[in-house]
Amino acid sequence: MSKRGKSYRAAKEAFAAKPAYPVDEAIQKVKETAKTKFDSSVELHIRLGIDASKSDQMVRGSVMLPHGTGKSLRVIAFVSPDQEKDARDAGADLIGDQEMIKTIQTTKKCDFDVAVATPPMMKALAPVAKILGQKGLMPNPRTETVGPNVKAMITALKTGKITFKSDDTGNLHQIVGKVSFDNAKLKANIDTYVDAVKRAKPDGVKGVYLKKVVLCTTMGPSLGVML
Repeated sequence: MSKRGKSYRAAKEAFAAKPAYPVDEAIQKVKETAKTKFDSSVELHIRLGIDASKSDQMVRGSVMLPHGTGKSLRVIAFVSPDQEKDARDAGADLIGDQEMIKTIQTTKKCDFDVAVATPPMMKALAPVAKILGQKGLMPNPRTETVGPNVKAMITALKTGKITFKSDDTGNLHQIVGKVSFDNAKLKANIDTYVDAVKRAKPDGVKGVYLKKVVLCTTMGPSLGVML
């Protein structure tokens, strides 16, 4: 295992002195320790107090981040031929026609970040439903990625809408912006996202819902956040 750099270790030690920081202070500290030559992403990771083995405790939803993530999403639209032009005009990077579905089924590869579909196309996705589901890419009405208005769905995703879903270990992972964002924009994105996660709390969850929240940048150390 490669050793961490001196600056990383120094930042990690400094962060460890305090279990959690107010959001404003956490944002400033992770930005100060971002040492990559590229514009690092700022990530929020949440440990949820759910039983991930129970399907009725899965946490999922969608929300429009006021300032977007700073990341350009590759969107695939599973639509009928008569809606392909609308999808492309709205910014779809790929069209999920029958040929594309066969390719996904054969290769099990998905060269896109998010998928949308019109209701009639959901039946056609049956052969690749498991593949998309395992990658968290299956269109779902609950995340507003299934609907008749393909233009509206794609436009929203291209302008800051994100979908989230708890993983098999009961965690959420979300990019909330870039280091180049000013602190106020990052805080607005974080507040908006956390509010959406709170609203998505399953009815069956008891006790502490947000067990631990940490903030970090790409390749940077993480620190606890007070919410």
